[in-house]
Amino acid sequence: MPSRRTLLASALAAPLALPAALARAQGAWSPTRPIRLVIPFTPAGTTDLVGRIGAERLAARLGQQVIVENRAGAGGNVGAEYVAKAEPDGHTLLLTTIGTGAINFAVYGDKMPYKPEDLRAVGMFIRVPNVLMVRKGLPVNSIAELTALAKTRNGGLNYGTAGIGSSPHVCTELYKIMAGIEMTHIPYRGSAPMMTELMAGRVDVGMDNIPSALAHCREGTVHALATTGNRRSAVLPNLPTMQEAGLPGFETTAWFGVLAPAATPAAAIARLGHEIDGIVKEAAFQARMAEFGGELPALTPDGGSSPAGFEAFIATERTKWADVARRSGARVE
Repeated sequence: MPSRRTLLASALAAPLALPAALARAQGAWSPTRPIRLVIPFTPAGTTDLVGRIGAERLAARLGQQVIVENRAGAGGNVGAEYVAKAEPDGHTLLLTTIGTGAINFAVYGDKMPYKPEDLRAVGMFIRVPNVLMVRKGLPVNSIAELTALAKTRNGGLNYGTAGIGSSPHVCTELYKIMAGIEMTHIPYRGSAPMMTELMAGRVDVGMDNIPSALAHCREGTVHALATTGNRRSAVLPNLPTMQEAGLPGFETTAWFGVLAPAATPAAAIARLGHEIDGIVKEAAFQARMAEFGGELPALTPDGGSSPAGFEAFIATERTKWADVARRSGARVE
């Protein structure tokens, strides 16, 4: 009998869209050549995984090949700038993250090589909460106890993240602001080295996306305290949210979606946005994302996505993280 994973893979591989010719006959925009989906980070990791699965599903629905192209550098800015300056015809897209879509404008300041208005929202694939962890042996078992300890150490505790301007970085800065504490930031070049140092006990506190930290939390090599979404994570159901742990209103998620050059025709944005909404509502796609803690976009009443909903969401995120960066002093020098 086929395994559950095999059935999911088969379901994800099955084309669901109308043929491109039929779509054109109905008056909708359709790509006339392969689409490039630029992922602004190196292969592997959550961004690359979401992008490649999304590209596969988008290709099936459009009846046209979607080629993934990794263009990493400068916290995602290299790839994002490339798409911002690409031909705006619907055939070059960006797999954006919370960094390239919102946080980078706050922490890079005038070093940003593109402006918010250079890119246009198409749709969101998923949101992923972060998880706050401490090293084994640190004498805390809750966010309240960590907060109390940090107040006695007066900045003596340190915390590690995947880098300056990353979602875990600004998320921890928000915790510091809301809890009224000080901790010293130690940025690493990615999640893997940060988790290695946290497991070795050389870092006191760590914040990371759930997919990168999930195995370590389950195995107990680190002590997970809370997740950062507005409800408990399905993959770490025994952990409270930061709100449940005593910080009302605390909610942050990393998010992954698609942006296009600003002058991309409205018909192309509408068609691509419609297909992304269809993808996030596929049961097989949802099951695959749920394996590592991915949650639905929830930008429409039925939990899906839309270009307008994603645009409004990004604007809110930019305002939120600009305020956190200003209050915390988080900045890429």
